[in-house]
Amino acid sequence: MSFALNGVGLTHANGFSALREITLKAEKGELIALIGPSGAGKTSLLSVLGTALAPTAGTADILDFGQNFRSTVELAKLRARIGTVHQAPPIPGRQRVVTAVLAGKLGQWPAWKSLASLIYPLDIPGARAALERVDLADKLFARCDQLSGGQLQRVGIARVLYQQPELILADEPVSALDPTLAMATIRLLIAEAEARGATLVASLHAVDLAIGNFSRIVGVRAGLIAFDLPASEVSVPMLHELYASEGEELPVQAHEQHFQPPAAANDAATRAACC
Repeated sequence: MSFALNGVGLTHANGFSALREITLKAEKGELIALIGPSGAGKTSLLSVLGTALAPTAGTADILDFGQNFRSTVELAKLRARIGTVHQAPPIPGRQRVVTAVLAGKLGQWPAWKSLASLIYPLDIPGARAALERVDLADKLFARCDQLSGGQLQRVGIARVLYQQPELILADEPVSALDPTLAMATIRLLIAEAEARGATLVASLHAVDLAIGNFSRIVGVRAGLIAFDLPASEVSVPMLHELYASEGEELPVQAHEQHFQPPAAANDAATRAACC
């Protein structure tokens, strides 16, 4: 699924400007990482792409074969084809994991099937298969309030895997995971997108995960796009400038060997400075 944001701005009711003049386009199947300091506007940008928030300026077109979705019915159909992985998944604590995963297709199922599945899970094998991919098959019938934060994040990812959306939006999807599991989970999302030709846009605070795994990097700062470049063209000075408010240390999550800054992988001095 492709999309095009043209001059998008987002100002909240309290007057805070979260996004300013954002122009961003993607073709079907692109893999894009959003990076930038906390409060830069990454979550707001994903919310606009997912149609959860409407821009207050500019236009946001989520396209499919050249057709814009604008009516209420079309918008509902579009949302069923967009999967969002939240940093803190909005899953009721008393809900069973199997039900939380199957909720990924509530927008695609008819109303009777959605209601019936809330009473008795209608596709237990499908939910189990999705959970196996995130190593949580043993939690199939557990209550969500019995899970750790990292496990709950993976349930949210399993839900999107089960949904099989055409546009995957991931907002800090591995913030509660250890470095090794975070790397494996990011690669799982990428593999899923590549296998189905889906577009993936992921907000990541750890630059090593972004640059080491995504082909296109979009730097966001103060509600603006600071740069939009192939990963190979993102330099260490650019990253330091992007994260200037966070001090000299770049935010990295994995071990040093996982972070390969473009054009500096063999420069020991530069690697020492950034990691």
